[in-house]
Amino acid sequence: MTVAETISAQGDYTDNVYSGKQDHRAQVCTILEQENAIPRHLIDAEVNWFYDVLGLDDMYFMLESPTAVARHITSLYGAQLSSAGQDNAINVTFQNRHESGAVFIHNSVPGMSKTEGPHFEQMIDADYLDISVPQKAYRVESYRSRGKVSKSLDASLRTYFVNACDFVNAAPEGDAVHDISQVSDRTFLAKATPHVLDLYSGVIAKVLCRTGPVIVSDKLPSGAHRLVIGYRQRSTQGFFAALSDLYHYYSMYSSRKYVEQFSNGVTVISLYLDLAKHAKKLTNSETTSSTTSSNASPVLSATVPQASIEECVSQIKKEASLLYCIPNTPFQTLFKTGELSVQEAVYANAGWIFAQHFLNRLGSEYATLAEILDPTDATDIEVLSKLKKRLRQETFTRELVLDILLRHHELVKDLYAHFAHVHYVSSDSSSAVNRVADRLKADLHVSLSMTRMQDQMPLTSEELQLKIARVTSNANDAMVMRALLDFNEHILKTNFYQPTKVALSFRMDPGFLPAVEYPAKPYGVFLVIGNEFRGFHVRFQDVARGGIRIVRSRNAEAFSINQRTLFDENYSLASTQHRKNKDIPEGGSKGTILLNLDAQDRPFVAFEKYVDSILDLLLTGETPGIKNKLVDRLGRNEILFFGPDEGTAGYMDWASQHARKRGAPFWKAFTTGKSQSLGGIPHDTYGMTTRSVHQYVVGIMRKLDLDESACTKFQTGGPDGDLGSNEIKISHDRTTAIVDGSGVLYDPQGIDRAELSRLAEARLMVQHFDTAKLSPQGFRVLVDDFQVTLPDGTLVQDGLAFRNTFHTNRLAAADFFVPCGGRPESIDINNVGMLFDEDGSTRFKYVVEGANLFFTQDARLRLEKAGVHLFKDASANKGGVTSSSLEVLAALSLTDDEFGRLMCKQPDGSLPTFYQEYVADVQAAIESNAAREFECLWNESKASGNKPKCVLSDDLSVAIVDLRKNLESTNLWDNVPLRRLIMREALPARLLQEVGLDTILQRVPLNYLKAIFGAYLASHFVYEYGTSPSQFAFFEFMSRFYAKADSSSA
Repeated sequence: MTVAETISAQGDYTDNVYSGKQDHRAQVCTILEQENAIPRHLIDAEVNWFYDVLGLDDMYFMLESPTAVARHITSLYGAQLSSAGQDNAINVTFQNRHESGAVFIHNSVPGMSKTEGPHFEQMIDADYLDISVPQKAYRVESYRSRGKVSKSLDASLRTYFVNACDFVNAAPEGDAVHDISQVSDRTFLAKATPHVLDLYSGVIAKVLCRTGPVIVSDKLPSGAHRLVIGYRQRSTQGFFAALSDLYHYYSMYSSRKYVEQFSNGVTVISLYLDLAKHAKKLTNSETTSSTTSSNASPVLSATVPQASIEECVSQIKKEASLLYCIPNTPFQTLFKTGELSVQEAVYANAGWIFAQHFLNRLGSEYATLAEILDPTDATDIEVLSKLKKRLRQETFTRELVLDILLRHHELVKDLYAHFAHVHYVSSDSSSAVNRVADRLKADLHVSLSMTRMQDQMPLTSEELQLKIARVTSNANDAMVMRALLDFNEHILKTNFYQPTKVALSFRMDPGFLPAVEYPAKPYGVFLVIGNEFRGFHVRFQDVARGGIRIVRSRNAEAFSINQRTLFDENYSLASTQHRKNKDIPEGGSKGTILLNLDAQDRPFVAFEKYVDSILDLLLTGETPGIKNKLVDRLGRNEILFFGPDEGTAGYMDWASQHARKRGAPFWKAFTTGKSQSLGGIPHDTYGMTTRSVHQYVVGIMRKLDLDESACTKFQTGGPDGDLGSNEIKISHDRTTAIVDGSGVLYDPQGIDRAELSRLAEARLMVQHFDTAKLSPQGFRVLVDDFQVTLPDGTLVQDGLAFRNTFHTNRLAAADFFVPCGGRPESIDINNVGMLFDEDGSTRFKYVVEGANLFFTQDARLRLEKAGVHLFKDASANKGGVTSSSLEVLAALSLTDDEFGRLMCKQPDGSLPTFYQEYVADVQAAIESNAAREFECLWNESKASGNKPKCVLSDDLSVAIVDLRKNLESTNLWDNVPLRRLIMREALPARLLQEVGLDTILQRVPLNYLKAIFGAYLASHFVYEYGTSPSQFAFFEFMSRFYAKADSSSA
């Protein structure tokens, strides 16, 4: 969250005074005389002008040697000569980098951003500020010369002095973290007045307890304003340079600015701002003519009537938090030149990202073909899959979409005005023009919205449709611009206009999703955009839960693929989760966070911003200057439940505590997978996911009378992972191959079980396996290996490529294949043929899909058609979701005090007896649910004439989910004896014993209780009667419960 407030004006940095300046000047004169580049009779005048008239800060002379200064004076003299009598502007650029910092100098016109030449502030951001951490940080002092570089030009010299920090205490702990005398750089302490130290101490204290920037300002005796912005190091990128573009947009300039670093991880920027002399003041007639043009945007362009300095500073404070979220966009040049405001540029960036993911690229022909082809035929699905991928890759690239938006930036302004009107302007106004203009003037804060406004309403959706058709020159351009209109029309709420935010979040109505691409319509979609990432959250039911996944990219090509498939992967994962959640009250959801290519090392920063920005949309209430009331087109409160997934397992504690800090009443249940000290039930510790997966392995062996010790198994996902390690510990088979992040381990005689168990207990990758325990036919190939010869003589050129494709290698053959890890769609219709031998036989007889989406549905169908017994992820991998659901139930049923006493690890490290007994109930529920579903699928497959189990799994999920939804519209819940009976059977026995049914019914939200009630009845009925029961089956099923309810109430 961001804080913006006003501070009183007192004190400042002490002035830089160089006592050796006169001697320095004399040495420079001597050097110039020796070089003879400037006429001798002009040297004194040039040097005096440079030292006394130009008005450079003494810091420059302290840091630059006489030789360097002489070189700068000579360069300026030469530039003045070359520009004399010409229109060419003087161009001065100096830079001097050294081990502990750098000096940069360039000429600049106050209040104007540079669009050409070296961009020193961007260099300073990239090379010094963006990488600053307590272990190695850089501070910056920057000054503008008081004089001009030439009589004929307004340009002055801007100097930047970058120096490595020398902290008093480089690793503060305890109270020292908040002590500015401990965490400061020694040079800063020597220069800062007591007031500046107090001011910075207050800013730092707020930064340390918040996620985003803290922004304060004061008015100086000179009439200028000081803006102070504090934030956590590495929480944004390119912010220093972006701030300059922001205040230049408002025709302001900085006389000096400082960037201070602190060893507690905080950065503080101070800007000393004043209005530039070139600020244009329009007359009333100019204002009228410029705002009544039919092509003008409803928002302001760069040419605006000049506001007061107070208005400009107020506006900059509001927009600094927006820039903190997204400091740089591909629309930055249009912002620098004033053709787009900062809001328009950031909106255009959000629209660009939306269009990349959601342009309907398949067309009506694809929809027609999809209706004709058989969705259960692997060949038909292969055709559709290839066509879909080709259409998506070859139609609209992200570069093409960007080019279209840049060419039609005037339309972008209109679309932004439409967005602003919907999400900040009350649309129920009967007095159109005046009411809208007044509201915009008071609240909208777009560009200088308090000044120049059009005398007409923003264009309606219908008018925008017509204008897009009229202005665009081809169908592609029109389609992209209409995508932004779709974006506007489907945003239900956003934090875009919140004064406090760390990333942009949009709650979307999923109606924009084309049914041909996304046949099952989600309940809700969130789009989140941050400086380090973009992300989604998709859920298929109001009460829904699922993990949050970090998506990384090894290189630019991988990032391009990941960003193109991000939403599809998110949608598929959420859909799978929804089918997997059929036994529990929550529906399925999933979140994905795609790290930008230059942010691969900042996953936690991205996760923090993702969570905080979504909380912006979940929490209601107003705090002046911190949180405004949202424009809520959804009209009801929402709760999301997050869980761990790839890359986020260690972040759940923070998310829960952050929700608590922000006042979320649901904080205890907000995340699952928390540490035991916060009441979490760790899946890996108790093997929750594996307990479900292994029930299917055991079930196959039981049905086919197989001896587990004689069965061979191939496993992806190694002993370092949750599912992989527990699969090793719980099984007794002969594992022949394991693939994990470090490489491939293979032994056709069976990998040594004791050594595997050692790795699994220690959660170590196969790179730590003792290869002395391999048979002569065994081998280990690591991802960093090259030119490895296998025992059979095969040469492995590249260990990484070998690891990535080993699941399709002829050596990866066994009775069982149990994927416990791996990327989604590792086996699809294009490579599933590699799982067959030359004689057409499959390399695996039984597949239990532990990893989510490891196989595509068309690949599953191909394998089952060949006789493989395959159980898909939505059925097998549901132990974790059951555990998490019951963890949430405990959090909702217990008070804060009870939760801490009964569910949290105690200070002495012991686990409460209740906790241990509750975990045993959870494990029993997982195994019971998995066994019942396995029996149902096995029996349904036999009864249907070997209908594919992957199709039956979906049928089963749909049957349960649909029945549960239908039960919501019945009056079964209103039958109190039946309600109490079902809840007693559905709720864990230990929880009932501790809290009591009546208390649980009172504390747990009603919609959650009804979801438990419906999920229990629906799953038990379908597991018992199958997916196609007789019309009297449900009556027969319920009769037993009615009889029990009547007898218990008698």
